[in-house]
Formats: sequence, structure tokens, C-alpha cells
Amino acid sequence: MAFENFPELHTSKENESAENKDRNNIRGILTAILVVALLGTWGYIIWDKNNIKETIQQKDTIIAATSGQRDILQRELEDATMRYDMLKTSNSRKDSTITAKDREIDMKKARIQSLLSKINATEAELTEARALIGELNGDIEGYKNQVELLQGQKIQLVQEKVAVTQQRDKIQKAFDSSVKVIRDKESIIEIGSTLHASNFNIIGLQDKGKGKEKETTNAKKVDKLRITFDLDENLITATGTKELYIVITAPDGKTIAIDEMGSGRFMTREGDAKMYTQKLEVNYEQNKRQTISFDWKQTENFATGLYRIEVYNNGFKIGEGYRPLKKGGLFG
Repeated sequence: MAFENFPELHTSKENESAENKDRNNIRGILTAILVVALLGTWGYIIWDKNNIKETIQQKDTIIAATSGQRDILQRELEDATMRYDMLKTSNSRKDSTITAKDREIDMKKARIQSLLSKINATEAELTEARALIGELNGDIEGYKNQVELLQGQKIQLVQEKVAVTQQRDKIQKAFDSSVKVIRDKESIIEIGSTLHASNFNIIGLQDKGKGKEKETTNAKKVDKLRITFDLDENLITATGTKELYIVITAPDGKTIAIDEMGSGRFMTREGDAKMYTQKLEVNYEQNKRQTISFDWKQTENFATGLYRIEVYNNGFKIGEGYRPLKKGGLFG
């Protein structure tokens, strides 16, 4: 029985040795797989890192190129803006065409600036900005041509204005000379046509009633002054209505003037305003002597003393007369 168990023990050891060998083989395979996987992972990490670095470098290159393009475009915009501002400064004249072009250029400048202000501007946006700058330069060139045209028209207008002004001044000078000659002639005619008064007769009258009058020199009894004078013949004075201003100076040296009785002011030949007592409008017939007579009756009593009566025509004094009024006798 003991000899029969030995072969079984030997067989068990062989089996155990085979199992251990299998385990070692599996462990080796797994280790190899892990090493391969680890190496693959490291390889992928290294490759991916290189790709990321290359991508970053490409992006940096693109950003640098984009930034450079943006800077170039920005300078072009600034140059165009400076030329445009200089044209606007030199153009003092505006019309509807220029005003419309101003608005169009300003809108285009604003769009270009908005594109160039983007930090991460795309190639498409930079392309649009570049195209707009080209259009802007064309607009500014057209604006310049329009300004030059307007300036040329302005110079022409200035020249025409100078010529017209010189012609106007020449005509005005000739006109002023003509006017002066006419005025001088009119002045001569006016002076020559001024009437002349003579043969003054001034009397004091007392109303006796029933239309009867009595001449008196007694100041207390005088109710009115009757003033009579002649307008002499004048060949120059035309037939028609003539204005005569009568100035009566009282003994106290003051002009008698009563608004309610038509008194007022007139201009003398020297340009002074002078008070008059009464204004007469007479129908004068050319080159004929004419007698004028009128009464001056005032509300107040006549004072004692010398009364002076002056007659004016065309601002000139054409004659004068006097009338003294006395105090009454013992019984007035």
C-alpha cells in the first residue's frame, strides 16, 4: 500500500510546477502589455504636446500677422483721416453735395474703426476694413476734387464780385456826382424860386360890433392885428400853392405860439427848428405881384410894446414888418 502512493505524489508536483510556469507566463505577458501601453501613453502625450505647441506657434504667428495687418490698416485710416480733416479745414464753403459726402465718409470711418478696434479681428473683418479704406481713399479723392471745384468757383465769384463792386462804385460815384449836380441845381432853383415879401402894413383893430372895426394903437383896445404884405414877382417860381410861415414876436421877445390856433415848428435853411405863429397856404401865380392879408386874433390881451412880424418861405426869411402898440391915454 505504501509503494502504491509514491507515484501519485510525483504527479502532483509536476502539476504544480506547470501551473507556476503558466502563471509566470501570464504575468510576463501582462507586464509586457502594461509596458507597451505605458510607452504608448507616453508617446501620445509627447506627440500631443508637440501638436499643441505647434498649434500655439501657428496661432501666435496668425495673431502676429493679424496684428501687423491691423496696425498697417490703422495707419492707413489715420492718414486718410488726416487728409480728410485738412480738406474740411480748407473748405469754408458748403453745399448739399459736400454735406452728403461728409456724412458718407464719417459713417465709413466709423465702420473701419469698429473693425480695427477688435482685438481678435478675423481675416474676413480685416479684408472688409481694407476694402473700406480703399473706398474711403477714393471718397476723399472725390471730396478733394469737389472742394477744388468749389474753391475755383469761389475764386471766380470773388473776382466777379470785385469787378461788380468796382463797376458799382464807379456807377455810384457817377450817380453821386449827378445827384450833387441835381441837388445843387435844385438848391439854386429853390433859392431862386423863393418868394420875397414887401410893403408890410400892420395895424391894430378894435371890433365895434355889427362888423365894424376901428384902427387903434392902444394895446388895451386892440382885438386883432391885420397883417398885409405883397409877394413880389418871380419868374422862376412856378404857379401853385406856396407855404408861408408867419412868426410874430411879442414885445417880451418871445414868439407867440398857440397850438389851438395852428402854431407849430418848421425847419429853417440852416437846419434849425423854429417856432411859427401861423401857417398860410397861398395860391401864387408866376411872375405876378400878389397882396396877402390875414388877421391874427389871440385869446390874451395884446401887450404894450413893439411887435415884429416875420414871413418865411423855403426856410428863408423873405420879409418882416413892425407894429408898436401904446398905452392908452388918461381915460384909457
